[in-house]
Amino acid sequence: MNDNQLLRYSRQILLPGFDEDKQQKLLDAHVLIMGLGGLGSPVAMYLAAAGIGKLTLVDFDAVELHNLQRQIIHTTDRIDQAKTESAASTIKQLNPHTETICISRKLQQQELQNLLNNVNLLVDATDNFATRFMINRACYHTGTPLVSGAAIRMEGQVSVFNFKNRASPCYRCLYDEAGEEENSCSENGVMAPMVGIIGSIQAMEAIKLISDYGETLTGKLLITDAMHQDWRSMKFKKDPNCPVCGKHK
Repeated sequence: MNDNQLLRYSRQILLPGFDEDKQQKLLDAHVLIMGLGGLGSPVAMYLAAAGIGKLTLVDFDAVELHNLQRQIIHTTDRIDQAKTESAASTIKQLNPHTETICISRKLQQQELQNLLNNVNLLVDATDNFATRFMINRACYHTGTPLVSGAAIRMEGQVSVFNFKNRASPCYRCLYDEAGEEENSCSENGVMAPMVGIIGSIQAMEAIKLISDYGETLTGKLLITDAMHQDWRSMKFKKDPNCPVCGKHK
């Protein structure tokens, strides 16, 4: 690291147990973010600010007026612009040393798996179960750590699936692919800070995983109810009958 980087990241390097070597791990890391909406906005901004060296941004949508209530990486003057390009502009202003790669289309599982061969970690900031299950399968097959988050109304949750350790449960161990009902913000609404809270936790978990700092949410589901400001976590184990990661997959 040069003097400019030492100054930029000095408040992290001063943390007990977090040194220049851990900061260098962030600088050398490549993170893929799926979704640049309410969750992906704080994820991308905090990861760039913290010094992640390369971010691949994936989203097929364009910025719309109703997004601006919660998707803080976008601005009014960027309405109709691709979300990936809008996000890249904000990231460049935050940290010009973070490289961004924009993919403004839907990805199928095989294409995603090909991308993951050169990625340290994936952050799932999407908003539908079908995509989350596809991401889970791709990350499991490539052994890529996955940080998953979801938020709706005044509720949110975060979990980590560290597929570098094959004993880790996967997203499919937690949710039945055939039994989950779709709930979207467009139908149920979401309070703006709710996605900010969950996205910030996702960014924190990603930083901890990459730098090997602290204990992550692997095998745990962190749940919050902002209406009553209630937080709780539950542990869950690998399902031996899971069709993705189980013994008889």
